[in-house]
Amino acid sequence: MAGSVNRQVTLGARPVNYPRESDFILVESPVPEPDEGEVLVQTIWLSLDPYIRGRMRTVHAYATPMELGQVIVGGVVGRIIRSRTPAFSEGEIVEGSLGWQEYAVSDGSGLRRVDLELGPLSTALGVLGMPGMTAYFGFLEVGQPRTGDTVVVSAASGAVGQVVGQISRIMGCRTIGVAGSPAKIDYIINELGFDAGINYKTENVSDSLGAACPLGIDVYFDNVGGEVTDAVFDHLNLGARISLCGSISQYNQDEPEPGPRKMGLLVGRQAKAEGFLVSQFRDRHDEGRRRIATWMREGKIKYKEDVVEGLENAPRAFMGLMQGENFGKLLIKVSDE
Repeated sequence: MAGSVNRQVTLGARPVNYPRESDFILVESPVPEPDEGEVLVQTIWLSLDPYIRGRMRTVHAYATPMELGQVIVGGVVGRIIRSRTPAFSEGEIVEGSLGWQEYAVSDGSGLRRVDLELGPLSTALGVLGMPGMTAYFGFLEVGQPRTGDTVVVSAASGAVGQVVGQISRIMGCRTIGVAGSPAKIDYIINELGFDAGINYKTENVSDSLGAACPLGIDVYFDNVGGEVTDAVFDHLNLGARISLCGSISQYNQDEPEPGPRKMGLLVGRQAKAEGFLVSQFRDRHDEGRRRIATWMREGKIKYKEDVVEGLENAPRAFMGLMQGENFGKLLIKVSDE
């Protein structure tokens, strides 16, 4: 049953460069009561994702900016503990964008029932959730990999990158990951099966790409932008495909770095760079979840989660995410399953 207090994390100030604890405010309010046609959801798992940083700005990119005082946006897996609609039953497990709070009221739009047969609850926010669908469709539909291709993945140990790299291996591609620590490089090579790894913090990325990709790069899955992406451009093959997923290296820059700096290279190499949103494939997400779940059962896809306990620790965990401190899919465990 619901308690009497709902803890929420709200946007206290718009971050300048990297977020600080003072940009977040933990508030308490009464647990809301659902009206007719609504449900009350108790949060079990909360997802922290890089896109949230963009929603803290005033600039309208592809999603509406958050207002000061608003509950921080974020994906949630939770249990329906009160229902006033025949569309959902009490006790059902659902996933939706319900924000950084312990309880949320929803009219049901945007909620999906979690298929408990596919994997643990937490995976509905990771490998079987938005990051997994981003990897699946962004790589297969946008990147268009072919057997024998050389594929490079940036932020390779993250929630999206680790899935992209494993699908790349399943598709018969040579797979190189770029990450930011020896432990992450060891993980993607020895646990996930990447063919090579490059530590962008300690290596000259362009030189290392030349050594790891002697035949050039056919597909680049870009999670970071900036200098890593510049280095990849130097090694693109004729007809290369670039899947533009994110640019986390720029998210905390109040003044963006100059760019795009090497787009001219796409002309001579007849290469394609295409941005995408996971939502454009929404009607096919069930297909993606089923296929990834099958690969998980077959042992072809593994996943790593970085779990932090307690809603009150979400701001500090998010600050670490922006600094690359997370290792795998970052989740907040808000209540017991």
